[in-house]
Amino acid sequence: MKFQFSFILLVTIALSSCDESHVMSDSQAFDTAKWRLDHPVVFSFNPPDTINDYNLFINLRNSEKYVFNNIYLISQIKFPEGKTVVDTLEYLMANPQGEFLGKGSRDVFENKLWLKEGVRFRESGTYQLILSHATRKNGEVKGVTELEGILNVGYSIEKQNQSDGNE
Repeated sequence: MKFQFSFILLVTIALSSCDESHVMSDSQAFDTAKWRLDHPVVFSFNPPDTINDYNLFINLRNSEKYVFNNIYLISQIKFPEGKTVVDTLEYLMANPQGEFLGKGSRDVFENKLWLKEGVRFRESGTYQLILSHATRKNGEVKGVTELEGILNVGYSIEKQNQSDGNE
C-alpha cells in the first residue's frame, strides 16, 4: 500500500513537472466516492504574482457509478480584501450515448473543466476557492444529498500562454 501511494505520487510529480504552464493545484478525495451536498470543498492559495494572466480549472474524477450526464457546480472565489465572486456552472459529463467525456479507463475518468480564463490576481494575499455541487434529478427542486461516483474534486492554475486568447 505504501509503495502504491509512493508510485502514484512520483508519477503525478513527473507529469506535472513536464507542463511548464502549470503553476499550482490541489484536490480533495472523497473516501466514500460520494460528494455530499452539505460538504463544500475549500481550497486556499496564494497566487505567484499580480501581473500575469492565468487560467483556472476544476479537476474532477468520477467513476462509472456517476449516473448523470452533467454536473452543476457552484464556485465561490474569495479575494484577500473581502470581495466574493460566485458562479453557477454546468458541465457535460457524458455524451448522448452515455459514454463519459473525461479521459480515462472504463471505471475512472479525469475531467479538466474550465473555471476562469485570463484571470489576473490583482490583490496580494490568500484567495479561497469554494466548490459545491448543485446537481439534482429531473423535476426535483431539492439537490441530490450524496452525489455518488465522484472520487475527488480539485483545482489547477496555469499560466496563460500568449496564444490562449485575451491577447
